[in-house]
Formats: sequence, C-alpha cells, structure tokens
Amino acid sequence: MGAPVHGSGLRTDRPERSRRALVAGSVGNFIEWYEFGVYGYFATVIAARFFTPEGGSEVEALVKTYASFALAFFFRPVGAALFGRLGDRVGRRPVLIMVIVLMTAATTLIGVLPTYDTVGALAPWLLTFLRVLQGLSAGGEFGGAVSVMTEFAPPGRRGLYGSWQSFTVALGLLGGAGVAALLATVLSEGQLGDWGWRLPFLLTLPMGLGALWLRLRLDETPSFESLREEPLPERPPGREVAKAIALGAGRIMGWAAAGYTFLVVLPSYLQSSLNATFQQAVVATVLANLGFAATIIPAGLLSDRIGRRPVMLTGALLVTVLAVPLLNLLQNTGTSNAVKGGAVFVAGAVVGLMAGPGPAMLSEMFPTSVRYTGLGLAYALSNAVFSGCAGLIITETIKRTGSVDIPAYYAAVTCAVSVLALLTLRKEPVQGGS
Repeated sequence: MGAPVHGSGLRTDRPERSRRALVAGSVGNFIEWYEFGVYGYFATVIAARFFTPEGGSEVEALVKTYASFALAFFFRPVGAALFGRLGDRVGRRPVLIMVIVLMTAATTLIGVLPTYDTVGALAPWLLTFLRVLQGLSAGGEFGGAVSVMTEFAPPGRRGLYGSWQSFTVALGLLGGAGVAALLATVLSEGQLGDWGWRLPFLLTLPMGLGALWLRLRLDETPSFESLREEPLPERPPGREVAKAIALGAGRIMGWAAAGYTFLVVLPSYLQSSLNATFQQAVVATVLANLGFAATIIPAGLLSDRIGRRPVMLTGALLVTVLAVPLLNLLQNTGTSNAVKGGAVFVAGAVVGLMAGPGPAMLSEMFPTSVRYTGLGLAYALSNAVFSGCAGLIITETIKRTGSVDIPAYYAAVTCAVSVLALLTLRKEPVQGGS
C-alpha cells in the first residue's frame, strides 16, 4: 500500500497561522522527548534509587528501570487511540491542550517522588504509575502535533513542516543531555544521586506552562474546520485504516529502533558494557543527538523536492550497513576520542534522514477524518515495540549472551525490515496541497 488512504485533506492557510501552529505543535514534542531523554540518561541513578532493595544487583535494577521505561511506551498506543479519537471528533486544539497538561503534571511529579529508601516497595509502583500517565499523554501528542503542522503547511512544504516534529525531538533529547551533563559537571556523584537527578524533572513545570500558553492561542486547523462543515464526514473502512497503520509502523520501525538505540540507550550501554564514565557517556550522546538534529530539517526539505521514499530509504540502508562498524569503533580501545565522537555523530545523522520526512509521510497516509488517530497509532505502536523495548532488549540480551554487539544488530535488523516497507512508497516527488 504505497498511496494515502483516500484523499489527504491537507490544506494551507496564512503564513502567520502556519508559523504559530508550527511552534505550538513542536513545543509538546520537545517536552515529551526531553523527559524521555532525561529518564534514559539517568537510568542508572533511577535504578539505584527506585529499583534496588537491599541485596539487589545493579544489572537487575537497570533491567527493571528499562521495564518501567518500556511500559510507558506500551501505553502510547492507548493514548494514541483515546486522544486520537477525540482529536478526530472534537478537534486538534482542545485535545493537544489536555495532552500538555497531563504530560507536564506527570513529569513534574517524578521530581518529588519518594525513593525506595523512604517508602520501600511503593516507590517503584509510584514511578511506574507516573510513567503510564506519561505514556498516555505522549501517545496523544504525536498525532495531534503532526496533524496541526502538516494541515497548516504551505503547498509543497509538508515535509519541511513535519520535520520540525522530529527536530524538536532532537532538541528535547539534547536539552535533556545538556542538563544531565551540566549536573554531572557541577555536582558530585553523591549530590547527583541524592537530589540532583530530581532537577531535570522539576524543570518541566515552567516549560509545560509555556507550552500551555502557546496552545491556548492556537487556531483549529483549516482541514478540520472544513470537515466539521460536512454533514456526514467520510471515513475510510476500518480494515483499510488498520492496514495503513500497520504499514506506517513498519516504515518507521527502523527510525524508532535505531533512534532510541543511538540517542537514548547509548549512555547506559557505554557505562555498563564499555566501562565509560557518566560524563563520557553523556558527551557521546550529545554528539549523536547533534548529528541527528543536523540532518532532520534538510531531509524533510529534500523530501518535498524528490519524495519521501529516496530520503528515508537512504537513512534505513545506511544504518543497516554502518551499525556494526560504527559500534566496533566505539569498542576499540585504540580508537581516538575524536574518531569515536565522529562515529556517534554519523550514527545520529543517518537516523535523521528517516526522522525528517517520517511525520509528513505518515500524515499523507490518512485522510483528515482519521488522521490524528491513524498516524498517532502507527507512530505509537512502532515506538512501543521498537523504542520502548530497546533498552530492555539490549540490556537483557547482552546479559544473557555476553555479546557487546547487540545494539548494532538490533538497529541493523529493524532498519532492514523498514527498507522493505519503504519500498512500497510511491516513487514520484511529493507535491503539497493534495
């Protein structure tokens, strides 16, 4: 299935409204991925504070931490279905406002949670509950944000506008890494473990309030307004939508898996498997995210000119071929720090080739009447399985096999599958406005 499900229903509007929609849509993605990045970067600290009772091993605690991480991702499809259905019925704007309130509240509360030493076994349950709320809100964020961005996009610019969703993901991960690196520099290891880890989560409150203000000023999209004027809006058959969701998830599974492997799981992998320090791991992650951010917008813009397919295929093929050699460079003790830095930068950059056109590609697969739900579910399902489980799968498989090449194999195999799904995309350049 290479074409969209019936008509796209994507329209355009005045430039100032388009820019406002771009900012309001992007800001929630920034907060979402800032928090998910922070959780990944502080996974070892969180494991020690919430999942390590007396006598428990560090590896066991880390696995439990990633299990909580994965659980939040598995609630994303639930959030995508719940908020997506609301967004396709009552509008993008009110649902995106609800989502940002829930996301901000859940993330801020993590910063004040009591630890295992204080409340015992209740601590991991409280953390897991808040992770579930984050998963629900994150599931509702992507579909609405991308719908708003692409439905307001000028003709021939859906790839560029949609790429800002991925770009703010990179900014969020970079923001989380930057805060983690700063805290690791100015605080002692003891201070970081005692209370310093709480600060990044508490910073979400002012960011969330700013995002809420922006979304309160957001207009409803022209496409949805037109849909509301129709007496009985046309909805495609459920089976057809389900096929499009499955295909969309397959097309982005490599982006989901490689992205989280290189951009979030990397710090814990470097520390637990390659004996890197916390600071070295965070610096490597910052470089990977810089590479990711550098290619996203150009990739989205290029996809408006030559089509989504060739740009995304290039990224997926490069990860398939380069994943193992790049990881081997990191494992080699004789490799200079400069070369290692270049390796992680390239790893992030090739993922950006998939992430740039990805949102527009998904948006174009669904008509207005089911767009919020359809693209949100495709993204959420792919991320639940291939991002949320990345840390758990990689950590547990390394533990069982002893092979430190597992992250590269995981990224390469998932991207190879995405190549097959991406081959179903139409070859011709994508033109806006249809």
